[in-house]
Amino acid sequence: MTRITTKKLAIGMFQNGRARQTWAMSGREDESNYTDLEYWTELARKCEAAGADFLFLADSYGYPTLNDTVIPTAIERNVQFSTVDSQMLMSALAAATKTLGLVTTVSTMVEKPPMVARQYRSLDHFSKGRIGWNIVTGSAQAGSALLFGEPLMPHDDRYALADDHVQLSLKLWEGCWDDDALIRDSATGIWADPAKVHEIIHDGPFFSSKGVLVTPPSPQVTPTLFQAGASSAGRELAATYAEAVFLAAESKALAEQIADIRGRAEAKGRGRDAIKCLIAGTFRIAESEEEARAAHEAQIAGISLEYAAATYAYFTGVDLLSFDLDRPMPASTAKTDNGRTNVERFLGPDAPTVREILEEFRANGVMGKPFLGTVEQAVDQALALIEETDADGFLVQPDPDGSHDMFFEKVMPELRRRGVIKDELPGATLREHLFGEGCVRLPDSHPGAAFRRTGVLV
Repeated sequence: MTRITTKKLAIGMFQNGRARQTWAMSGREDESNYTDLEYWTELARKCEAAGADFLFLADSYGYPTLNDTVIPTAIERNVQFSTVDSQMLMSALAAATKTLGLVTTVSTMVEKPPMVARQYRSLDHFSKGRIGWNIVTGSAQAGSALLFGEPLMPHDDRYALADDHVQLSLKLWEGCWDDDALIRDSATGIWADPAKVHEIIHDGPFFSSKGVLVTPPSPQVTPTLFQAGASSAGRELAATYAEAVFLAAESKALAEQIADIRGRAEAKGRGRDAIKCLIAGTFRIAESEEEARAAHEAQIAGISLEYAAATYAYFTGVDLLSFDLDRPMPASTAKTDNGRTNVERFLGPDAPTVREILEEFRANGVMGKPFLGTVEQAVDQALALIEETDADGFLVQPDPDGSHDMFFEKVMPELRRRGVIKDELPGATLREHLFGEGCVRLPDSHPGAAFRRTGVLV
């Protein structure tokens, strides 16, 4: 078969710290699940054995709410509800693996920059340079704000805060320690050269700091920076700081988003190839297209409109069931101060009806339509989408049973046979996995590089 793309694709594996839906399957209530550490270490080892670039664990303090209270369906059916702290898993996963990149979400709305800087620098040490930070302003932000007893910050203000947060974090990572500051000379008793360890000063619109990140530089110095969020503000944040972005939409929208992000990055002097654009990849594989389609439709049949509406509310704060199901969603929903990506995609002159939005969420959630059929058909569809959108790889969603086993056993070998994924991961760090051997540090074109070796930073 003729290869559609000549790129070597990046493959990230998606999971979140939430309970899998397999608990609801008869006879599987007691299986190892998300509260067992062994479940996560086994998952990480499988990802590594398959040759994935990284494992990504999404996370949020939020949960589905409407009118300042939790949605009962979310509790009853575990809709984006029960979770563990993904950041707490990272040291164990680093110890259980040798080459796999490890990426977690930490919201700029919850953790302060010095906390984030120390956490990720420590994890970068423990993993020997395999850590990435997914920068978000928070999903289910209304629930998170209620939990922390804070007002819900307007959407665009959250992104302004995120910009200030990342600025300070980069100053702490890149500006505190010169490359040769750490001495560790037992003969002289000198730990570090005081002239090469600098206080940073930051006086931003949201954060202020004067001090030193006391943890010495780790292999990457700054963790590999990811971003998820396709609103205009999200794309601007990605173009400024991200090294990889996660995107999910239909082909035309994906192509437009990727072109926009690349154009913004180029305008900032970073270059069009400075950011790896990774699109959601949901693979539904069977011996025939008919079997795959039947299995997918059976899965959809088990999801109620109430379940879909609770999922939509988690990402947007919008109550779809309060609208006329046979008319488009009101344009006023574009002003939501929760997530806008999954509102904006359903507005405009060709807007679907509310019922159609609910049906989309029943079938595909936020991840877009699956690649469906035999393994050859699904891979054909996936590579065609790469070609249509100019994406750089996939963030692979779990199989229907919550695992990635089908992808590892069927899809990865087919991708490897077609020569579109790496035979082995380049370099030892996550940044090298994505950009090639030797690309350990932030490139000089990244704004974080401006904070190196400048002493006091204002």
